[in-house]
Amino acid sequence: MSSSRKLQVVSPVPADIDIANSVEPLHIAEIAKDLNLSPLHYDLYGKYKAKVLLSAFDELKDREDGYYVVVGGITPTPLGEGKSTTTVGLCQALGAYLDKKVVTCLRQPSQGPTFGIKGGAAGGGYSQVIPMDEFNLHLTGDIHAITASNNLLAAAIDTRIFHEASQSDKALFNRLCPVNKEGKRSFSDIMFRRLTKLGISKTSPEELTPEEVKKFARLDIDPDSITWRRVMDVNDRFLRKITVGQGPEEKGMTRETGFDISVASEIMAVLALTTSLGDMRERLGKMVIGNSKAGEPITADDLGVGGALTVLMKDAIHPTLMQTLEGTPVLVHAGPFANIAHGNSSIVADKIALKLVGPGGFVVTEAGFGSDIGTEKFMNIKCRYSGLTPQCAIVVATVRALKMHGGGPDVVAGRPLDRAYVSEKVSLVEAGCVNLAKHIANTKAYGVNVVVAVNMFSTDSEAELNAVRKFSMEAGAFDAVICSHHAHGGKGAVDLGIAVEKACQNVTQPLRFLYPLEISIKDKIEAIAKSYGASGVEYSDQAEKQIEMYTQQGFSNLPICMSKTQYSFSHDASKKGAPTGFVLPIRDVRGSIGAGFIYPLVGTMSTMPGLPTRPCFYEIDIDTVTGKVRGLS
Repeated sequence: MSSSRKLQVVSPVPADIDIANSVEPLHIAEIAKDLNLSPLHYDLYGKYKAKVLLSAFDELKDREDGYYVVVGGITPTPLGEGKSTTTVGLCQALGAYLDKKVVTCLRQPSQGPTFGIKGGAAGGGYSQVIPMDEFNLHLTGDIHAITASNNLLAAAIDTRIFHEASQSDKALFNRLCPVNKEGKRSFSDIMFRRLTKLGISKTSPEELTPEEVKKFARLDIDPDSITWRRVMDVNDRFLRKITVGQGPEEKGMTRETGFDISVASEIMAVLALTTSLGDMRERLGKMVIGNSKAGEPITADDLGVGGALTVLMKDAIHPTLMQTLEGTPVLVHAGPFANIAHGNSSIVADKIALKLVGPGGFVVTEAGFGSDIGTEKFMNIKCRYSGLTPQCAIVVATVRALKMHGGGPDVVAGRPLDRAYVSEKVSLVEAGCVNLAKHIANTKAYGVNVVVAVNMFSTDSEAELNAVRKFSMEAGAFDAVICSHHAHGGKGAVDLGIAVEKACQNVTQPLRFLYPLEISIKDKIEAIAKSYGASGVEYSDQAEKQIEMYTQQGFSNLPICMSKTQYSFSHDASKKGAPTGFVLPIRDVRGSIGAGFIYPLVGTMSTMPGLPTRPCFYEIDIDTVTGKVRGLS
């Protein structure tokens, strides 16, 4: 690509922020020009970011798509195995070295980890998205828009309960449909959605019977059934459980609730899975916040707020254009949790990117966590809603993680690695390759070609790396490539780029889903559990109750988004390798109805992280002379 550039790398590899600050980004208009993206189809957000408008897709909708590649990984250590870095490095290789049209599609990171334990998520070393500080901080405000819309809905829920408790049916109805200047009452547009849901075809408030007035005006929300929580984009453990309504004017109407981190909001999942502005409006309106006391699902549209939520999200629907260190384009959009949500960037970004690169070009997107979670949800949820078919799936592996799966000592974030991980231990690597083999087999089952990317560390020996490559090929990979993109940028992933191109050109099977949507919720859960290696599934009484409720409410045809630990194929994070014969316990089952999936909870999942004793923010500051950010990792 013409705007791409080669990096001048140094060894040892400097800190990520130092590398990012050493490269002057190109004006984002140059990146857009490389993609033949007309200025009519993007809005500038400063010099280095732009919002790509959905009109770009509309103009190119008849153009043939490029190749579609998803990056997953083996079961990771708590340190991560470099999926984001590999995604960026591969795209730098394709664009800057192999002269291909390429777009990287990534999730927007939450500010929680940036200031907490994990640090930022822009890749690493010489394979990064820049400006790194803008990528990891506010970006173009999408997460703030999600926070605002989520909390507007939360306010609407408690306010409606409050007003219904203190008013008669008639008074409530009269306030919902006030008299206008002509002395008449009328329904607002959004109210017709509730009327239709109730089977009421009347168009004037005066026509409703007292019974219809009650059905329309009184949602009768069961406070114990409310699943909607407030959110903020900060790790704050003390907000996990709170009581609202303690002010004197709330008349003792207290309720126990809590905060989640913003990226755990269903609105984030809606943004990631939506296909158009109209589709987003429908999904936001269908979000279920709880039930009535009669057991009927209550939606955002029932509360009259679906349209307002869409207005708050109208700019967030447009992906943000950025660039890599080597000047290749990146679309950053949406960042749903990879546990309680599906952990993939947006459908609209992928669709726009596939048209922009065109035939022979490449769109590379990353799926969160190991392929048992991220790639599975990419295929069975994201590809179902998008209608897109990937040609190649990458499984990122490291010698370090394979040693752990082979019986190596525990890997703990913040502690020095055991000597086994920094000295040659080929037998440990070979023993751990059972985990890699399981990921290859599971991913191949979707009908895509699998390329293993071995993310090389300086402490890896040639014998260890060759063992991984040999085992990958024996396990059925299309190819397995040793990569050094962290240390060398795109140059270190050229062989990976060549392998990916060949894999895309040699697809022989159609996309196959793991399960059909028409089967029961339990059958779908059990199909996924079987893919993990489970011999069966065990449901708690609460899970049984929820499955029955969602089935009765008509939601049993939705895909399943399994919420489990990323550190094992099983529910037990200590079970490494490829465990079999275990019974998967389902503690609870919940629904993101607007986003469009049911999510069973396997164990306890925190949706509001906490800060450690020494958070990342100790290192973060600003150079008051240059204005550059220091200490981001």
